[in-house]
Amino acid sequence: MKLYNSLGREFQEFKPIKPGFVSIYSCGPTVYERAHIGNLASFIYADTLRRVLSASGYDVKHVMNITDVDDKTIATAKERYPDLEPNDALRKLTSELESQFMDDLKAVGVDVDAIQFVKATENIESMQGLIKELLEAGVAYAADDGIYFSIEKYRQAGKNYGQLTNVTADDTSHARINNDEYDKDNAHDFALWKKQKDGEPAWDFEVSGKNIKGRPGWHIECSAMSTKFLGQPFDIHTGGVDLKFPHHENEIAQSTAADGEVLANFFFHNEHMLVDGKKMSKSLHNFYTLEDIQKKGFNLLAFRLLVLQSHYRSQSNFSWEGLGAAQNRLKKVYAWADLVHQTNRVNKFMDASGQNTEALEDDLRTGDLLVLIELNMDIAPKPNLLEKLDQLLGLNLSNRPDASEQQKKLISERETARKNDDWQSADEFRGQLEKQGIGINDTDRGPVWYRS
Repeated sequence: MKLYNSLGREFQEFKPIKPGFVSIYSCGPTVYERAHIGNLASFIYADTLRRVLSASGYDVKHVMNITDVDDKTIATAKERYPDLEPNDALRKLTSELESQFMDDLKAVGVDVDAIQFVKATENIESMQGLIKELLEAGVAYAADDGIYFSIEKYRQAGKNYGQLTNVTADDTSHARINNDEYDKDNAHDFALWKKQKDGEPAWDFEVSGKNIKGRPGWHIECSAMSTKFLGQPFDIHTGGVDLKFPHHENEIAQSTAADGEVLANFFFHNEHMLVDGKKMSKSLHNFYTLEDIQKKGFNLLAFRLLVLQSHYRSQSNFSWEGLGAAQNRLKKVYAWADLVHQTNRVNKFMDASGQNTEALEDDLRTGDLLVLIELNMDIAPKPNLLEKLDQLLGLNLSNRPDASEQQKKLISERETARKNDDWQSADEFRGQLEKQGIGINDTDRGPVWYRS
C-alpha cells in the first residue's frame, strides 16, 4: 500500500513497524460543541484508512482522543453551567457532547467499535509524567503562569522543529503562547501545564517540591496519550491539515525531546472541506452539523459518500446541491446492491477480487473505486462483494433486505398485466409497490426492483 506521508512530503510504501500489525492515532474532537461536517469528514477518512488496512489483512489498533479539557471546553462549561463546581461543569458538558459525537460517528458509518477512545481527563498522570521528563531534559521551564516548552532549547539539542511545515522560530524573543490554539507564522514557546485561574477546573501537580495546581495544555495531551496506548514510534498519525501547525509540530517536539527521534512513521493529513467554495465559518452562516442535514431529510450516509467522492488530499466542497447529487448516487448504488436478490435478471456476476482494492491501496483513491462500481452496475454483485465493499467503504450495502413474498407477488401481477396491455392495473400495482418503498425498472429480461 502506498500513502502520501506528510513527514517528508512524498509517497511512500507503507510498511508497519511490527509485521502484521498497524497502530493508528487520530486527533479526535474537542467536545465543547457539536462536531461540524468538516470534523466528520476527517474522521470518515481516518475510518476508511483503518478499513482498508484491516481488509488488507492487518491487525489494526486505532486510538482516538477526546479532548475534554482545554480553553474552549472550560469557557463553554462555565457559560452553560455557572452554578456547578468547575470540574463538575466540565464533566457535565463534555460527557453530553461526547455521547452526541459517538452518535454522529455511527450515523456517518464510522465503526466506533473498532476505535479505542481515550479521554484527556483520564490520562492527566501520563501528561504530568511526560512534562517532568521534559523538565529533566532541559527543554521545559517553569514560568509564573505554568510550565512551557522551549523551542530554542529543543533546537540547541540538535532537534528539528518544523518537520511538517516550514515554520520559523524567534530564538531570541522567548515569546510564550498561553492559548491552546494559535494561528501564527512563527513558532513560540507553548504551554505544557497551565496554572489554575479562578473558576477553572484543576488537578494537583507536584513539581520540585511545589504543587502547581492547574491543567494540561492541549498539545501535551496527544503526545502523552498516543505513546501511552501505542508506544513510540507508532505507525500512522491522522488529522486535518489545520493540525499540522502548531498541534502536530508541537506533538513531535514534545515526544522526541526526551525520547527518540520519531513520533510516528507516517502522518496522514486530509484537506479542508469547503462549503459552497468558502471556508466554513459561523460568521458566513455556512457552518453545518449533521442536525442540519437531518432536518432537510437527507440520508446521512449520503454525506459519507459525498466525502468519499473526493480524494482525502484534495479540498472537498459541500453544497446542498452536491449533497442531493450524492444522495441520488447512493440510491443508484443501493439499487445495484439490490440486484443480489435478483440474479435471474442479469447475465453476469461481479465477485470480490483484488481489483476492488487496487484504487484504495494507491493512496486511498476512494473516488476511483466508486467510479468502478458505477461502470459495472449492469453486473449483479455477489454477496461476498457487497460484504467486501462494506468493509472498505462503510456504505451499508450488504444487509439490504430482499423483497417480501407479497411484494414479489405484486411485481409478478404487474408484469402479467403489462403483457396483457392492462396498463391501468399495471399502474395500480406499481403504485402499491411505491407506497412500500419498492421501485421498478422494466428491462428486456423482465422487471428489476429496487428499494426507493
